[in-house]
Parts: sequence; C-alpha cells; structure tokens
Amino acid sequence: MVGGFSDYHVTSTERKISSQVAEDKAAAGFKSLSDNELIDALKEGYEDAFFEIVNRYQNPIVNYLYRILRDYEEAVDLAQETFVRIYFAVERYRNDYSFSTYIYRIATNLAISELRRRKRQKLLSLTGLFKREEQEQEEFDLRDSAPSADAKILQKEMKERIASAIYSLPEKYRLPIILCDIEGKSYEEVAKILNLGLGTTKSRISRARGLLREKLKDYFGDERNRL
Repeated sequence: MVGGFSDYHVTSTERKISSQVAEDKAAAGFKSLSDNELIDALKEGYEDAFFEIVNRYQNPIVNYLYRILRDYEEAVDLAQETFVRIYFAVERYRNDYSFSTYIYRIATNLAISELRRRKRQKLLSLTGLFKREEQEQEEFDLRDSAPSADAKILQKEMKERIASAIYSLPEKYRLPIILCDIEGKSYEEVAKILNLGLGTTKSRISRARGLLREKLKDYFGDERNRL
C-alpha cells in the first residue's frame, strides 16, 4: 500500500516536472518563430506567442513613440495601448504586409491622435502654454551655460539639438523622417505605415532633411568653429 502510494507520488511529480519542462521548451520555441508565425500561434490561443511579440517589439516601439512625443511616460502608455490593440484585434490581422509595418502603423496612429490632443489642449490653455515655454527656455539656458570640453557632453548636447530639431518639424515631415532615418525603414515601408504614396513619402523625407539642415546649420557651424 505504502509502496503503491510512493509509486503514484513519484509518477505524479515526474509528470508535473515533465509538463513544466515541456511548457518551458514551448515558450523558448516561440523565440525562433517569425512574426507572422507568432500571430498564427496567438490566433490558436498560445498566450506565450503574444509575450514574445511584446518582448520583440516593446523597446523599439517605446523608443519610436518617444522620438515623436518627447514624453517617455506617454510613449510607454501608448506602446502598451498598441499591444492591447494587437491582442484584441489579432483575428483581423492579414499578412498582406509585414507585421512590423502593421505594429508601427498602429503606434503611429496613436501618436498622431496624441499630438492632435495636445494641439487642442494648447488652444484651450494659453497660460499653460506660456508656462511650458518658460520651463523649456530655463532648461535650455541651463544646458548652454554649463561649461564643458568633455566629448561625451558635447555628443549628448548634439543629440539633444537634433532631437529638438526633429520634434519641431511639422507632423507630416517628422513622422516619415523618424521612420526612415532613425528607425531604418525603407521608403516602401514608411509609405505603408503612414498610408502615403511612395512619391509623397520620398518628397516629405527629402523636405524634412532639408528643414533639419536649415535648423541645425548654425549649431554645426559653431561646432566646427570650436575645433
């Protein structure tokens, strides 16, 4: 009797361990799947496929949204909303184009909605707008007044200037240049993400680059004079 119970207990424990090992292997196996294979697995009810999608795209999407919005907390919130929408609309996804294009399109649409909300908010609160401008000017003055010959600080300053210049671009130029020159998307991918014609996409990216050169020419001229 005791022996029988012992045999059952060992067998039951081994079965649990074996099941856990199988689950771990299955979870690890999702890492080797393509994006579309992960979507197919998610449609079949494999939750680990969704977690792998999040692991794969979380940082790129947060960084992309931050470059558009210049607000880290908002970028994180909208990234989460992006993944929520993917999860609940997974049955509607068709692989006519890459999943990367699909997820960036969702994130872009959310970012555009947020930018438009901000514009409405600014119109409703001029006082708040003036306060923000004063705060930004104070931060700008603080950085400029700090003496430094350290290359790392100069590099950081350069990145901040470029990021600020990009953020100051009109939305129709800011989004395509971020996708193309920072995210590394092709013209074709940018066109699909933004739902634009290829010619329009190329034109806007070219115009954005020209605007950036104009905005940054004084700064880079000063940098050359420092050397």
